[in-house]
Amino acid sequence: MREMNKRVVLLLIAILVQEPFLINADTDPKDADAVRIIYSSLNLPQQLSKWTANGGDPCGESWKGITCKGSRVTEIDLSGLQLTGGLGYQVQNLDAVTKLDLSNNNFGNQIPYQFPPNLQRLNLANSGYNGGFPYAISQLKSLNYLDISHNQFSGEVGIDFSALTDLSTMDLSSNSLSGNLPNSFSSLSSLSNLYLQNNKLTGSIDVLANLPLDNLNIENNRFTGWVPDQLKGIKNLKTSGNSWNSGPAPPPPPGTPPARKANPSHKSGNSGGSSDDGGNGEGSSKSGIGAGGIAGIVISILVVGAIAAFFIVKRRSRKPSTDIEKLDNQPFAPLASQEVQEFKSVQTASSTKTFEVPAALNLKPPPVDRNKSFDDNDVTAKPIIPAKKINTASINALSYSIADLQIATDSFSGENLIGEGSIGRVYRAQFNDGKVLAVKKINSSALSSTEDFLEIVLWISRLHHANVTELVGYCSEHGQYLLVHEFIKNGSLHDFLHLSDEDSKPLIWNTRVKIALGTARALEYLHEVCSPSVVHKNFKSANILLDMELNPHLSDCGLASIVQEDQESSGYSAPEVGMSGQYTIKSDVYSFGVVMLELLTGRKPFDSSRSRSEQSLVRWATPQLHDIDALTKMVDPALKGLYPVKSLSRFADIIALCVQPEPEFRPPMSEVVQALVRLVQRANMSKRTVGNDQSGSPRDNNVDSHDYM
Repeated sequence: MREMNKRVVLLLIAILVQEPFLINADTDPKDADAVRIIYSSLNLPQQLSKWTANGGDPCGESWKGITCKGSRVTEIDLSGLQLTGGLGYQVQNLDAVTKLDLSNNNFGNQIPYQFPPNLQRLNLANSGYNGGFPYAISQLKSLNYLDISHNQFSGEVGIDFSALTDLSTMDLSSNSLSGNLPNSFSSLSSLSNLYLQNNKLTGSIDVLANLPLDNLNIENNRFTGWVPDQLKGIKNLKTSGNSWNSGPAPPPPPGTPPARKANPSHKSGNSGGSSDDGGNGEGSSKSGIGAGGIAGIVISILVVGAIAAFFIVKRRSRKPSTDIEKLDNQPFAPLASQEVQEFKSVQTASSTKTFEVPAALNLKPPPVDRNKSFDDNDVTAKPIIPAKKINTASINALSYSIADLQIATDSFSGENLIGEGSIGRVYRAQFNDGKVLAVKKINSSALSSTEDFLEIVLWISRLHHANVTELVGYCSEHGQYLLVHEFIKNGSLHDFLHLSDEDSKPLIWNTRVKIALGTARALEYLHEVCSPSVVHKNFKSANILLDMELNPHLSDCGLASIVQEDQESSGYSAPEVGMSGQYTIKSDVYSFGVVMLELLTGRKPFDSSRSRSEQSLVRWATPQLHDIDALTKMVDPALKGLYPVKSLSRFADIIALCVQPEPEFRPPMSEVVQALVRLVQRANMSKRTVGNDQSGSPRDNNVDSHDYM
């Protein structure tokens, strides 16, 4: 009995001693799955000791490069391992990771489209990356250190930095970045170290003027203009190798705050008597104005300011707010790269009276959670109608009378009917000046009030993109609601793919890729440039209009709040929409993947005339997208085998990402655009020509002839 008790006691002691280690050894399942997928996506490198694609315990087994705290993975350091591949599709689940170091590897064009969301330090230096600037960086709100230097990132720095207010060090040096610095750089209120040297950046650097910089290197770019006075007091400033203007800088515009001197209390270390301000005697002693004089000036300014404020407030109490103030309070403002442009005079079509409207407003949007744009709960809803009446002068579009539109459409005759959807009919309208436009007559049942309609018009009038149909005007009279758009002459993509007769010429492969890229750019603009994001909700081939050069123009943008069409029965709807009825930018990505399948196969998204197993295009095609033999059998017969096999395979890979059933795994449209751009670039590198562009786009003939089936 005593022996048995002794054994029980020893067993309990062993359990108590080992329990903490057992607890600490168990990695959070979500983290463990994400790390295993990273391993598979990195092509199962042998240099990652103890890593496995199945099973294993990253924290308990001390996998190489993995640091844990408790059961959570907190740091991933894979630097200098000559790795290839990517990070997989679950890296965003690593929400406890604060440091990610991928420097000194060979990743090529496998730019991550997502990162651990709470990263504080991100190092991608010298990793062999090439392609566009990683959009996912704009979502890392906690980031304080970023290094993407010594890669081949190219193109503009086209992301919004507004959320990166904690960023203190950013190194973009030694890439091939071009274009002007984005205005959102001015939001980097904690930035003390900025390295932009050895790129192809252009324009002025005025956007950097008021940043709290200690170190700034902009050498060997193509900057022009003048170095702002605010930057000349920086501790370490390097500006050589640019095309600076000679001579004195022009005076600042009226109302511009004076240039700041080097800050004595700045964290650069130039504090106390060693600072420029204190050492050279500038300021109080050299100007001859004592402390009392300065105090008197300050008091005088305050008194004058108070008087001016009194009269301004009094005046505003009698007079309604200006148009700009009203626009500032609107819930939607697309981001733009320029400041508010000059107002232009626009003459209405219905009268000779002119009125002033903004040409392109860069209004300060309300605080926006950029991460929320990619949240599945970020659903479309009817725009919040402000309590005050919409000021039509705020709308950047012409106001037509119903009489003008009746004359232009021959009283909306059937001969001028060019399309019909769930919210209304579209008519061809020809005006007396010879201009031809498209008029969408919205069903009155789709709108509850004139304010609803004007709010929608206000939103749409701010959308400006080469691949989005441009709003020209509107009409709201006698209970009639009409939108006037540019007229796209060549019909819709749906017509080209599904309604063409035997005499019509099919779209060649390169033209199909070009159409996919153009529509991807349109969605990228709506999702990632407009703030807040605009969900299309009704993305389909019938809403992709083609001009005479077969460039795509996406229609029905901004109409999500009144769209009534049931996409579920048409084959475009994402699985989660069928369950919740809620549309998001991720459901738009799914619909885009369906359109890409249309371009690849020539089939309709849902075709009841086919056998049951082939009626749903996505269900039929998805299992075959990674089988090259099956893939070549799926291709639209109208192509007659004229397509590059490699291009076809890459096109299918993009489709597979977009139509994944889980919305969180679908890529943002910026990543889809980058993938399609690379596909087009590879095709254009060839000097050989195969056949003629049967669909009227001679610019897209260059393809690899040896690559064709």
